[in-house]
Amino acid sequence: MNDRLSLAPDTARQLATTTKTTPQMRGITPRYLLRALPWVDVESGVYRVNRRRTFILGDDRISCYSEGGAHRVVPEDLRELPFLREANAALLAELAGSFEQTAFEPGQIIGAEGETCDKLTVIVSGRAEKRVTGRYGEDALLEVIGDGQFFCVDSWTRCQPLPFRVKAVTSGVALTVGLDALNALADRDASLRAALDAHIAGEGPRPGAEAPIDLASGHTGEPELPGTYVEYEDTPREYHMSLAQTVLRVHTRVSDLYNAPMDQTRVQADLTIQALRERQEAMILHHPEFGLFNNVAPGMRVQPRTGAPTPDDLDELLSRVWKQPGYFVAHPKAIAAFGRECTRRGVPPVIDTRFGSPLITWRGVPMLPSDKVRFQGAGGAATTEILLMRVGEAEQGVIGLRPAGVPDEVEPGLSMRNMGTDQKAITSYLLTAYFNAAVLVEDALAVLQNVEVSKYHDYS
Repeated sequence: MNDRLSLAPDTARQLATTTKTTPQMRGITPRYLLRALPWVDVESGVYRVNRRRTFILGDDRISCYSEGGAHRVVPEDLRELPFLREANAALLAELAGSFEQTAFEPGQIIGAEGETCDKLTVIVSGRAEKRVTGRYGEDALLEVIGDGQFFCVDSWTRCQPLPFRVKAVTSGVALTVGLDALNALADRDASLRAALDAHIAGEGPRPGAEAPIDLASGHTGEPELPGTYVEYEDTPREYHMSLAQTVLRVHTRVSDLYNAPMDQTRVQADLTIQALRERQEAMILHHPEFGLFNNVAPGMRVQPRTGAPTPDDLDELLSRVWKQPGYFVAHPKAIAAFGRECTRRGVPPVIDTRFGSPLITWRGVPMLPSDKVRFQGAGGAATTEILLMRVGEAEQGVIGLRPAGVPDEVEPGLSMRNMGTDQKAITSYLLTAYFNAAVLVEDALAVLQNVEVSKYHDYS
């Protein structure tokens, strides 16, 4: 017997209209980097960056690899040393085989200040501090060095006293090679001997220096003024449009019958476009050719002093990109780790509203979170990086590139082209996002490497 006195809610729902959301997508992020970059419309599909001539060898790192439990230097990376830039591969391989492995512990002196430097040291893993005794006897930190960095080429080649001391901060491994091994090769190879002698004599351009512009100033009388001109790079870098692309397929039965209240094709396209834009941001950060992390110039890489990102570390980044710094870019976990270090020191960072969201800032520079910033390593020992950049074409900073206009454009630089309907009544749409990113001047970009995010504090 039915004791119900009114219509059941579940039954009544069959006559009701349901309010629906558009499909939600967990993978959508704010994509602050794409919003922060000034975008330049490229008319021809190619963007050329003309620069004043600069003498740059490479990334100022000597890469290493592990073989049978032993560490080795990559022979070709020895070209980072100015006098080995034109050396033949066989000579580099022989010198690479002369490196010897050594381990160090926290607090150990790897290189002593004032002692004759008769070997080149490459840090394979771990961190060390380059310190010097100041003018008044104080202990001064020059730089924190880490994986792939080396010291001290000038003292080694000249067999002179080391102008600083190197003290290990963590345990690690180093590879060293003596000056006798280098001289033995130079005695057999005339071109290497000439290049080495020129380096010792201080001849030739120094890496990272721009070609000089001769000027005179502060003179009196009628001195003869210098004549000069500005040298440009012979082969300026050109950026071609990269792309993220896919084919979206929608059955005509779906688009014809199930198209209200939402346009099925439009909804499918919107979600696909979101995925394309997410891929675009990831490529701008990590693409092997134009990715920002892969285009940081020598001298613009910083190692953290203690592993966790501290205010001192970010200040060091700001000292590198000191001309109109625009944004930090970091993984949310790195930003949280920085926040913990600030809390521990009693200097909570200021919160500023940018792009409609509250963002942590340091020294007035916003920190843009991005889950596209990668971690290296495994488990809790994985480390990440923090990027600092200046942005804008007028500021000689970092810019985004996109075509001025493409056929069937639905968003700037993104097209949706109907490819027709096949024999199975499926309509295909080609979705393409065209883009690139350019670093106009090397000092527009710096990175804090080997950042640890697993350090916590007991505030009680």
